[in-house]
Amino acid sequence: MIIENHSRKKGIILYKPVDPKVDFSKEEEKILEFWKTNNIFKKSIEQRAENEEYVFYDGPPFATGLPHFGHFIPSTIKDIIPRYQTMKGYKVERRFGWDCHGLPVENLIEKELGLNSKTDIEKFGIAAFNEACRDSVLRYVKEWEQTITRLGRWVDFENDYKTMDPDYMESIWWIMKQLYDKKLMYEGHYILPYCPRCATVLSNHELNLGGYKDVHDPAITVRFKVNGATKEQLRFDKDLVNGNTYLLAWTTTPWTLPSNLGLTMGPEIDYVKVQDGDDFYILAKERLSAYYKSEEEYRIVWEKKGIELLDLQYEPLFSYFASLKTNEDGSKGAFRVFNGDFVTTGDGTGIVHTAPGFGEDDNRIFKGTGVPVVCPIDAECKFTEEVSDYTGRFVKDSDKDIIEQLRLEGKLVKREQILHSYPHCWRCSSPLIYRAVGSWFVGVETFKDSLLKANAQIKWQPEHIKAGRFGKWLEGARDWAISRNRYWGNPIPVWKCESCDNQICVGSRDELKELSGIYPEDLHKHFVDEIDIPCSCGAQMHRIPEVLDCWFESGAMPYAQNHYPFENKEYFDSHFPADFISEGLDQTRGWFYTLTVLAAALFDKPAFKNCIVNGLVLASDGKKMSKSLRNYTDPAEAVDQFGADAIRLFLMHSAVVKADDLKYSDDGVKDVLKSVLIPLWNSYSFFVTYANIDGIQAEADFTHLPSNPLDRWLLSMTQKLIYDVTHAMEDYDLSKAIDPIVLFIDQLNNWYIRRSRRRFWKSENDMDKTEAYNSLYYALKTFALVSAPFIPFVTETMYLNLRTQNEPESLHLNDYPIYNEKMRDLDLEFKMDTVQKAVSMGRSLRYQFNLKIRQPLKSVEFVTKNPDEKAVLLEMEESIREELNVKKVVFHEREDELVEYRAKANFKTLGKSLGPLMKAASVEIAKLSADIIQSILDGSTISIEVGGKNIDLDESSIIVERIEKAQLKVVNEGTLTVALDSEITEDLQMEGMVRDLVRGIQNLRKESGFDVTDRIELLVHGPEPLKKAFDAFSDYIASETLATKIEWQALSMSTSIEAGDTAWEVKIEKA
Repeated sequence: MIIENHSRKKGIILYKPVDPKVDFSKEEEKILEFWKTNNIFKKSIEQRAENEEYVFYDGPPFATGLPHFGHFIPSTIKDIIPRYQTMKGYKVERRFGWDCHGLPVENLIEKELGLNSKTDIEKFGIAAFNEACRDSVLRYVKEWEQTITRLGRWVDFENDYKTMDPDYMESIWWIMKQLYDKKLMYEGHYILPYCPRCATVLSNHELNLGGYKDVHDPAITVRFKVNGATKEQLRFDKDLVNGNTYLLAWTTTPWTLPSNLGLTMGPEIDYVKVQDGDDFYILAKERLSAYYKSEEEYRIVWEKKGIELLDLQYEPLFSYFASLKTNEDGSKGAFRVFNGDFVTTGDGTGIVHTAPGFGEDDNRIFKGTGVPVVCPIDAECKFTEEVSDYTGRFVKDSDKDIIEQLRLEGKLVKREQILHSYPHCWRCSSPLIYRAVGSWFVGVETFKDSLLKANAQIKWQPEHIKAGRFGKWLEGARDWAISRNRYWGNPIPVWKCESCDNQICVGSRDELKELSGIYPEDLHKHFVDEIDIPCSCGAQMHRIPEVLDCWFESGAMPYAQNHYPFENKEYFDSHFPADFISEGLDQTRGWFYTLTVLAAALFDKPAFKNCIVNGLVLASDGKKMSKSLRNYTDPAEAVDQFGADAIRLFLMHSAVVKADDLKYSDDGVKDVLKSVLIPLWNSYSFFVTYANIDGIQAEADFTHLPSNPLDRWLLSMTQKLIYDVTHAMEDYDLSKAIDPIVLFIDQLNNWYIRRSRRRFWKSENDMDKTEAYNSLYYALKTFALVSAPFIPFVTETMYLNLRTQNEPESLHLNDYPIYNEKMRDLDLEFKMDTVQKAVSMGRSLRYQFNLKIRQPLKSVEFVTKNPDEKAVLLEMEESIREELNVKKVVFHEREDELVEYRAKANFKTLGKSLGPLMKAASVEIAKLSADIIQSILDGSTISIEVGGKNIDLDESSIIVERIEKAQLKVVNEGTLTVALDSEITEDLQMEGMVRDLVRGIQNLRKESGFDVTDRIELLVHGPEPLKKAFDAFSDYIASETLATKIEWQALSMSTSIEAGDTAWEVKIEKA
């Protein structure tokens, strides 16, 4: 499709007519076709081919689901910045990518194949399962491309990267070998979050991706019988081991109690032994009130610090691991009291049940004790034979029976339910289990300084991310668990020999061929697991079974998308780090983090220089968008209804680009249409309509500035627009960049065009009219260029109609406008700001007191303390009169000519200093005369005597009430006071009725489809008061409505036009 911008008529170039009733969505479809047919995106890159590059990295989404509003925000940001940088002269490649591996894909295929566990997968066959994953992983690529393209985003889908491509995977093998050789990758055992459904570990940063959910869990208090004590402990209590003294511990995971090996107390916490009937209990003193309603229910025997109770021994709750009470060397083993700084008295008993196989703090307590870590559960978190009573049962399903067993054995003290926040798997939403497990790790803690140094070089938007959410996460960074006990992923390229424990990390396909004799075309698990490597001991080395965390793969995209270092090494070295990336706030602990870890480990650099972080999009009710709840409009429907520009502007001109949450609503998008895009279209339509009527081809070349101040002001404001948007964009502050765009549209419509309308209407084509056309033309074209990255559709539509034959075929092939200081007039801007402020204050009075703008008033009256302000208001008196629809403008020297003053004491400022004299001072202040109050307002300080004490009063000491004089409506703001005379005489009332009539006829002309130049015949009727107004203003009515014939006569078929409490009856026909 080719869109012609001009047509010719009678030898004069005219613009394509613009329909004022625009359907933005349909216009956007035309532009999409224009871009596609003419390869505009491709041309925008090719024309900058020899220019300096601006490097952009695009984070890879999964293509296993459809895009939603959450993707619209980063997609829009990732379109705006590259478009802007391209127009600034850079070559900006925009390569899309796909995250192809990992559990999101596996979970989907498991459901489709009816598989419920890893056992089912292995029975089905790993090769067949992986191939099913490969076949389905890109199922929604077309839908993604359609949605992203419809949103207006330019991105290269043809040369996309995929994390499952052999070249991509090989680069990751190279990265792992680098880490392995640097001793930054190792195998270890830690307490890690583990998903029983997926049967694999998660890294700490993944916890934040699935989020925490509020769940109900049992909370029980159990008693542990004391059966051993140190000599020192027996000195202060010889009855400690009398058989009826118990330690109380609280837990929300009863299923971990069979694995209990210790109890932990806070060393500085105060613990008490209390007598309760025949039994004695030990717990934190601060927790007594949680177990006893009154002090009469117990007797405190003694009070000791936790450190004094160290090594107190107790009888195991269960016998499964009773043999661990004493270590093999005869030293103290399990089932005793330990001390730990992590213990608090916020809940429970102040004594922590400690199971080193299921808690990070628990595990740390037992390090160096010689006690082995017990973790009697299998890969699916079912009890093993070690816990014989519950073998084969899922741990959390065993809670009730364990609690019942403890009750029957007399070991349960208290049982309740607790609602608490618990981590869930980000992939399948199952509750996680913390357990001791073996994994491969990246030793992040060893190069944490490099991470912090890298972060210091990154510009974050918003800025608080640097030292806040991301910086704090880096400061507390732990070693990263990168292995997953799964199937569809990049295999960890480590081969081990079972005979001699020798191991090797392979860094490429060529290296694997050299070691094994086999070159793998495909690097997935079901291929490379078939390849063994001969070991120096004579045995065979087999690959370890784990695959890589898919977050490692996305963090490796800067290198792997270029097949680095096997190809493109020189290119990569000169294009790293990236200039820009952008994603959501959750990625501070996801992609942003993994990018930074790998870049710091490999090159001691950041992976990116600038990053915009967006917040979440919520439904209008503040809840998460949910398909089941149907609490949001389908994104595709929203684009079809409102157009992409409106949605882009709504999203970008919000707190969501500052990493805050945004409540999406259709009403919010409608507001953008109503207040921004439709007014913009009206300005564009106004220009085209009248330029066509006058046969004027406007020019944007200003060798000499125009003579009319309004035109010079518009040119100055256009330069201000360029300056403000450019500076905000260089700071990556999108919301701040859109502010001046929105303001400019308002200034263009509601000031320049309204103030200049009659210059375009007049019949003669003089220099003033020509300069008005040229100024508006320049403003519209420059606005289109400045706003092109944000609202690429409507600006392209405008440009294609306004461009000259020698300009680029698309708006987006232009350079970004450069600020021209010579066209800026700060004095003139101050004048217009001053006038607009005065007019705005006057209009606020009209709105406040229901004095409609079409109703003429006697006068507006001003008082200003600022001489510059007064000079401007005097100079612009005519503009003020017209804008406020008043008959005259009056200036006063003093505010008390408009209002009567009354003063009250300001208790906030005087209260502390006056104390008991405050009441008497209030009485005296209330007596102050208007002259004295005016003097204080002018900056003087006066003294009053209260109770024999002189008190100085300045403007901060009093609160001034302004009582309006008769008929005046007054408002004050800073140095300016504005008053409207609200008395409406009969003549003023008649004129207001006539203005209502004219406005109604103009609307009727539009609704009837008349052109702005069409002449009409006008018939009018109404009650007698309207007849008098009609007779007085008939010439004015005819002139304003282009009526060649105007008559007063009774009408059978007519249109009613309201005028206050009455109505005109009108009929119009083309003349």
